[in-house]
Amino acid sequence: QVQLVESGGGSVQAGGSLRLSCRASKTYYNYCMGWFRQAPGKERDRVATIYTGGGSTHYADSVKGRFTISQDVGVGKNILYLQMNSLKPEDTAMYYCAAEDIGAYGNCWRDAITYFNWGQGTQVTVSS
Repeated sequence: QVQLVESGGGSVQAGGSLRLSCRASKTYYNYCMGWFRQAPGKERDRVATIYTGGGSTHYADSVKGRFTISQDVGVGKNILYLQMNSLKPEDTAMYYCAAEDIGAYGNCWRDAITYFNWGQGTQVTVSS
């Protein structure tokens, strides 16, 4: 089982930036890792995903050009990042890091229900 610990959330004004980090318990090959977010009363939506096997990334239309997902992998280190720029009030949500085997799906850009390893979440609040 993958253990994931997020950090980096906080409060920022519209137009500002934040960088979220997610430290994984070990390095996973041919895995999907991603960031999802959930606002109060809404479903958990995918924000950005990355495939550790080749580095391909996908983004929600609402964050394209503003958010960047990346990974820092080394000996005993596996950290997932989400750089968030030009933040908007509608970006306010709890952000979760997730990881899962690419499995039979063959792609990482899929619904939260198909991911079974989650962090505890980190709150991002953007004020206007």
